[in-house]
Amino acid sequence: MHISERSPLKKNYDIIIIGGAIMGASAAWFLSDNKDFDGSVLVVEKDPSYANSSTMHTNSCMRQQFSTDLNVRISQFAADYVKNLRKFMGGDERVPELTIRNFGYMYFADNEDFADVLRESQRVQLRAGAATQLMSPREIKEKYPFYNVDDIVLGSINLIDEGYWDGTAVFDWWRRQSKERGVEYIANEVVAMTKGKSGTQIESVTLKSGDVISCGQVLNASGPRANRTAAMAGIDVPVEPRKRYSWIFAAEQPLDQDLPLTIDPSGVHVRENGGGTYQCGGHSGIDPAVDYDDFTMDFDIWQDHVWPILATRIPQFEAIKVQTEWAGHYAYNTFDHNAIMGPHSEVSNFYFLNGFSGHGLQQSPAMGRGTAEMLIYGTYKTLDMSPFNYERIPNNKPIIEKAVI
Repeated sequence: MHISERSPLKKNYDIIIIGGAIMGASAAWFLSDNKDFDGSVLVVEKDPSYANSSTMHTNSCMRQQFSTDLNVRISQFAADYVKNLRKFMGGDERVPELTIRNFGYMYFADNEDFADVLRESQRVQLRAGAATQLMSPREIKEKYPFYNVDDIVLGSINLIDEGYWDGTAVFDWWRRQSKERGVEYIANEVVAMTKGKSGTQIESVTLKSGDVISCGQVLNASGPRANRTAAMAGIDVPVEPRKRYSWIFAAEQPLDQDLPLTIDPSGVHVRENGGGTYQCGGHSGIDPAVDYDDFTMDFDIWQDHVWPILATRIPQFEAIKVQTEWAGHYAYNTFDHNAIMGPHSEVSNFYFLNGFSGHGLQQSPAMGRGTAEMLIYGTYKTLDMSPFNYERIPNNKPIIEKAVI
């Protein structure tokens, strides 16, 4: 699809955000919402339909079941933000009142090693104030009789602030309200960057339309294309597109209660979608990086891998019919599967908001807030996100998050 490039209104901006999907939109909104910031912001998005963005291909769920305290607290802020969206947006009566449909996440362990991981993670979650429960196979079967748990050692579930939320509504309102406050969004593409003589600052970006725009700071919010954007600044960031497949199917015999977002030990996951339909996700056993524009479905994965696993774990899913299917991309951080934030260690006005490895949507409120704080103050003011700063990568200090789906 051809998108007509539009030139920006000015030749200089305090902050240029490259990528206008959920992360770029969050950062732009939090900048516009900060009373200490009155600078100019330009958001450059190559495809304003967002049709192939990770944002549009998401499960739109959130969870607190992470293995690191910071990731738990990031999702707790997201839950508070979503449930109080109108309040956070200044009481604007146009903004909808949102809720979280709390069907929970159900992690299954089929061996003692992973059961120990769930036990250890629960301790982290409880200390942070989450309500995670561990369940024996017998307890799982009593509460969720549709599961086959013959091979299961332990389950982990949290029914408070875990489940579906309307990510599209939040995304739309971030863009709408930030535009009303003066943030400029354009359909265009950054194709080059120019550094100053010292090599420590980005002085300007060149757009596909030919415009050369000078800038104070640059934020890389380009999702799976993060490394392509960073390369224009002579920087390598360990983020690549990994293909993830999704299916929505109807069951001939729907379950008579909500289905938690169930993470099978195989990695296949499935959740309640409503009206006797369910959403399922998975990927191939071989999981290479793919081309940025490769969204081709592999139809054999469903027939040979995903459906047999579903039918084994939930026997009522033996008779189901796929209604729609698509392939999307994770912005996969090959270093440690966690967010990459903060400034570059040498090009000091180049900032990262990348590498979320599948849990970006639920982290976007805290990530946008933290990034806006870093851009304005040079430090985090609310939740300390510094463990996720870029400098950990050249220093080879990964943060291991064990709960990556």
